[in-house]
Amino acid sequence: MKDFKDQIAFITGGASGAGFGQAQVFGRAGAKIVIADVRKEAIDKALAELKKEGITAHGIVLDITDREAYARAADEVEKVYGAPPTILSNTAGVNSFGLVENSTYDDFDWIMGVNLGGVVNGMITFVPRMIKSGKPGHIVTVSSLGGLMGSAFAAPYSAAKAAVVNLMESYRMSLEKNGIGVSVVCPANIKSNIAEASKLRPTKFGKSGYVENADSIASLHSIHIHGMEPVELATHIKRGIEANQLYIIPYPEAKEGLKKHFDAIVDSVLPMEADPEGARKRTEALQRWGADRARVFNREQGKA
Repeated sequence: MKDFKDQIAFITGGASGAGFGQAQVFGRAGAKIVIADVRKEAIDKALAELKKEGITAHGIVLDITDREAYARAADEVEKVYGAPPTILSNTAGVNSFGLVENSTYDDFDWIMGVNLGGVVNGMITFVPRMIKSGKPGHIVTVSSLGGLMGSAFAAPYSAAKAAVVNLMESYRMSLEKNGIGVSVVCPANIKSNIAEASKLRPTKFGKSGYVENADSIASLHSIHIHGMEPVELATHIKRGIEANQLYIIPYPEAKEGLKKHFDAIVDSVLPMEADPEGARKRTEALQRWGADRARVFNREQGKA
């Protein structure tokens, strides 16, 4: 996607932080914006700022874990703009910090429900509509550097973000034939209000193993205040979409740590000479299976 003029961008978490940065950057490039956020007052403020710049924007109050509400939101987009989004940005996310061994079921259910479940809901809701429209499009999902390695203090978050990376790789492989690009953004620190995410935690996820109070929130703010500006991150995302990049990681300081981490994974693979015959047979079996599945898929698609 090279031209953003008159594209329809649906952005979750779009009322602040990384989501609002995208709303500004995409809107300034000519896209029609839909801000989806769980906070109505934040949506109203964001819309006022966007419209002050002359950006066409619409807001929808949405809990991304609510599938029925997501379907209604998709219908509303088509009613307002006459078509489904051509840009889907899965940006909304939450986090909470504490030792992994202190995590509760509620901690995992809430954090993974938003960061992974919310992305799944966005994909299941919009991808079929985007394909049916027949228009080229792009999907960008905000993961995290935390999704590329574990974390003793943010394990549910990192696990969800790791799943999101893998999921976007899968959609990337499959949607190319439909003219829909897929990117996954893996940021480090962003200047946002994610430090206050625990304030939005539904009461049904009330049992937490983490310490969450005014002091812990202030401590997180002291880190995020030095993060990348949302508009700067969004500018990198826009360039990544234009270049059809799979991975967007505009944090050069992370390169050495990532290389060390993935080199350790690659180095753990046994050398080929350890079992050359077994490796050959396994490889051939996978290739045969893949070719067979491709033939079946193409046949079924032809029937459809």
